[in-house]
Amino acid sequence: MAGSGDRKALKIDAPPLTAWRYFLRGWRLSALLLVPASILVSILTTSSALAFGLSALSLVPLAAALGSATEELSSHLGPALGGLLNATLGNATELILGFVLLWHGQVQIVKASLSGSIIGNLLLVSGLAIFVGGIHREEQCFNRRAAGASNTMLFLAVVALVMPAFFEVTIDGSLKRGGGIIELVSLWTALVLLISYFGSLVFTFRTHRDLFGRAGQEPPRVTQGAALAALLLSGGIIAIESAILGSCVEAASHALGWPDTFLGVVVLAVVGNAAEHSTAIAMAGKDKMDLALSVTMGSSTQIALFVAPLLVVLSRFSATPMTLVFPPLEIVAVILSVAAIALVSFDGETNWFEGLQLLSVYLILAVFFYYLP
Repeated sequence: MAGSGDRKALKIDAPPLTAWRYFLRGWRLSALLLVPASILVSILTTSSALAFGLSALSLVPLAAALGSATEELSSHLGPALGGLLNATLGNATELILGFVLLWHGQVQIVKASLSGSIIGNLLLVSGLAIFVGGIHREEQCFNRRAAGASNTMLFLAVVALVMPAFFEVTIDGSLKRGGGIIELVSLWTALVLLISYFGSLVFTFRTHRDLFGRAGQEPPRVTQGAALAALLLSGGIIAIESAILGSCVEAASHALGWPDTFLGVVVLAVVGNAAEHSTAIAMAGKDKMDLALSVTMGSSTQIALFVAPLLVVLSRFSATPMTLVFPPLEIVAVILSVAAIALVSFDGETNWFEGLQLLSVYLILAVFFYYLP
């Protein structure tokens, strides 16, 4: 989020060039170096590890620019449409990355990045936010009813992940993760999840908006046209970088000696959510734990109830349809993550030690994913 200095320096009727400087200010300028470098490396060299690293790093400033453009456009649309836009495009980077990887046939990498985003938001980001916010405070308080509503939606995500796997084991005796009736079951489950997600938007932004204590929208800082252009341009470049990443992820995995699952669960998930990570931690540092948990738990809910099922539906048009049958270790990790954040948030209070415990759980899971054969 921009400070008051940015708000005074840039007016709504600022010329396009000045508006663009807003979206590429500060550390986001690294995109001007990382994007061309990743494209040149992918074309001129055979170093898959370097191409993967550059394209992954370029997604960080691009995701931040995309998120900022979404917020600016939301400010022009008003509270209702703006909230809907934010809720739909809040994880646009993961959606674009997942869609491109699906077309490259990297279904398991897509699943790993989705489960990794849920795990990372609930354990890594929430843990860091709670730890940083509690360093100079005995405890921080937040709305336990809002957290409880988020936990209920996350439980629905757990059901959606567990049932397809148990169904596959029941009818086939193993997790083949594809083909036949499991694709149909996953499709119907995905549609139910999408309906539930849009129901949660009505609950959050209309019927029970007071429960979540959402502040009024801030005035826009750039023109609507500039915000829309930034949204489309950053989304297009993210698609290009995702294509580079998807074309070299398998070779990079072999070159680096890292398991594909580790790349998806840890590396891609952290990269895709980097902008949200910084926002949540900054909010917690300002003693705004309601906002911090709203970012982390809301992002996890959006991944589980919107991005993942939408990718299942879209994959029906690709060569390799995606199902909701996730590997056992990823399922267990998601269940443990949801249980951990529920235990921490049930009393409406947090302290730095609870943040450290969440971080410890995340590191333990990351170690197991790293050594997964």
